[in-house]
Amino acid sequence: MLYDAIIIGRGPAGISCAIYTTRANLKTLVIGKNDSVLLKAGKVENYYGFEEPVSGRQLLEAGEKQALRLGAQIVADEVVGLEKLDHFTVKCVNGEYRGKTVLLAPGAPVAKAPVPGIEAYEGMGVSYCTTCDGFFYRNRKVGVLGYTDYAVHEAMELLAFTRDVTIFTNGRDLSISPAFREQMDAFRINTGKIKGLYGEGGLEGILFEDGTQEALDGLFVAYGSASGVNFAMKMGILMNGKSIAFNERMETNISGLFTAGDCTGVFKQIAVAVGQGALAARGMIEYVRKLGKPAE
Repeated sequence: MLYDAIIIGRGPAGISCAIYTTRANLKTLVIGKNDSVLLKAGKVENYYGFEEPVSGRQLLEAGEKQALRLGAQIVADEVVGLEKLDHFTVKCVNGEYRGKTVLLAPGAPVAKAPVPGIEAYEGMGVSYCTTCDGFFYRNRKVGVLGYTDYAVHEAMELLAFTRDVTIFTNGRDLSISPAFREQMDAFRINTGKIKGLYGEGGLEGILFEDGTQEALDGLFVAYGSASGVNFAMKMGILMNGKSIAFNERMETNISGLFTAGDCTGVFKQIAVAVGQGALAARGMIEYVRKLGKPAE
């Protein structure tokens, strides 16, 4: 099935966009885990139209009900990859979806892995993009730092370049869905807690808190869940510092790929996210209509 609009993220920006695209008769799919930071907001007092404080959960649930009533589809899944050929392909833990246009609205970038001194090796053996840098590690020993489906997805991408891949969980228990468990036999797993990295002029290996160490040519960070910035780095999207760059239509430098919400680095408020979602929707609607007949 080909969607007119696929929205990555179930927060205010994504749902706001879905309301507009659905009302414009675009076949719209929203993908995301129910993990918005807004769920932790017990009282919201500065959002327009509410005389009394309202919880973040209430706002999110009301928005989703509105989008569903209008005809949007919402899928609870984790996005692990995004590609564009003729159309966009959004890769999730439980399947793939194709769309004419995509909105990146997954919230703020995830925090970097808690490994002391990792910043010193960024670009010198530590990478955040298997698509960008995997080629440089052909037939070499590499690792993926992470413990979720996202880490397994990145490790699988590295198999195109080397069979010597280890997943380092940094002391965390693996949290892998059934869809990815059968892939685990292709990798070694190291659950040791990392003390730091070592190497002169570049990464040479990992030091563990138990006193052991392991030599390594390259380390790819896929800690926690993939963020909008991860997708941006893989696809060559222009960045503004640590945030995704966009124009007045909320479109990135990749045609048909839009962004909204906290991942844009703008004032992190619900009202801003909702407004950006609406602006992005207008751009997506125009983009799809220029392509021709909406998806059925």
